[in-house]
Amino acid sequence: MEDTSRTLVASVLFLDIAGYSKLGVSDQLALKQKFNAVLLSAIEPLDPAQRIVVDTGDGAAITVLDNPERALFTAIGIFDNSGEIKVRGGANLGPVSLLQDVNGQANVIGDGINVAQRIMDFAAEGELLVSRSFHEVVTLLSQDYEAIFRHDGQRVDKHGRSHEVYAVRKSVRVGRRIAEQQSRHTSRRVVPGTPQDRRAMVVDAGAQIVVSAYSEAAVQEALERLIKEGRRVTAPPAKIGNKWMASVDKSEAAGATVEHFGLRQIISGPTRESVETKVRELLEYGARLVEDIDVVDGTWTAVCEKG
Repeated sequence: MEDTSRTLVASVLFLDIAGYSKLGVSDQLALKQKFNAVLLSAIEPLDPAQRIVVDTGDGAAITVLDNPERALFTAIGIFDNSGEIKVRGGANLGPVSLLQDVNGQANVIGDGINVAQRIMDFAAEGELLVSRSFHEVVTLLSQDYEAIFRHDGQRVDKHGRSHEVYAVRKSVRVGRRIAEQQSRHTSRRVVPGTPQDRRAMVVDAGAQIVVSAYSEAAVQEALERLIKEGRRVTAPPAKIGNKWMASVDKSEAAGATVEHFGLRQIISGPTRESVETKVRELLEYGARLVEDIDVVDGTWTAVCEKG
C-alpha cells in the first residue's frame, strides 16, 4: 500500500480468543496458530490492497477499506470456521488513520478501531456484535441483511460512552444457515404435557405452508419432515404470542434453490447434480464459486459471489 498516511472511513473487525490469557504458553501457541489459519482463509478473498491486518496478541484487528459487505462476510467466515476456538468479535464503521509502525508495516489508529474494540468487549464467547454505524450502512446495501441482525440495545463502555449494538444471528450465518435450520433443537426432547404441546399444526396459507405449535420442539420436528420432502424454510421458528410458528415454501423444490445475501448466494438442493446445474448457470452470468459443493447436514450446498 503506497499511501499509509490517509484518514478515511473504513470497516474494522476486532477479534480475540476468549480465555486466551489464562492458558499456558504452549496452549496459547497452538491455539493462535489455529486462529491464524482460520483468519488467513477468511481474508483470502479480500484484495490485499484493501485490507490491513494487525496482530493483537490474543486476536487480530482487520481493517477493510472497500465494501462493508466484505467485512461482514469475512467476520462471518471466521466465526463459521473457528471450531473449538472460542472467538468473540466486534465490527464498526468509522474514521481511521493509516500509518506505518516502527517496523515499516501498515497500521491503523483512530476512533474507528477504538470503537470496534469496545464493541468486541461487550461480546460474549462465540458472539459477533456490530455498531450502529456498521449496521445502518450494511442494511442499506441490501434488505436481505436485516434478517442477519438482532438489535441488542445500548451498552456503556468503561469511558462512559454509550454504544447501540446489534448481534449477528447465528442462525443466518452464510454457509451455515440452512444446516442450522435443519439441525437446531433436534437433540431436545419434547417436554411432557398436554397433547397440544406435542403436536404441530400444518396449514396451507396460499404461497406458504405455516407450521404452528405450543412448543418449539414440535414445530422443529414438523419442519424437518417438510425439509426432507424438498421444501425450503422461509421463516425459522419464532414465538408469536403463546405459540411457536414457522413457514416453508408451498411448492416442492425439484431442483436447487438460491438464497441471496447481498454479494453472496447460497445454493442448496436435494442432489449434487441439482446444485451443480444451478452453480453452472450462475457462473455463466459472471458469479464466482467461493465455497465448493458439499453436504451440510444432509443438504447439498454451495456458495457463490456475484460478479
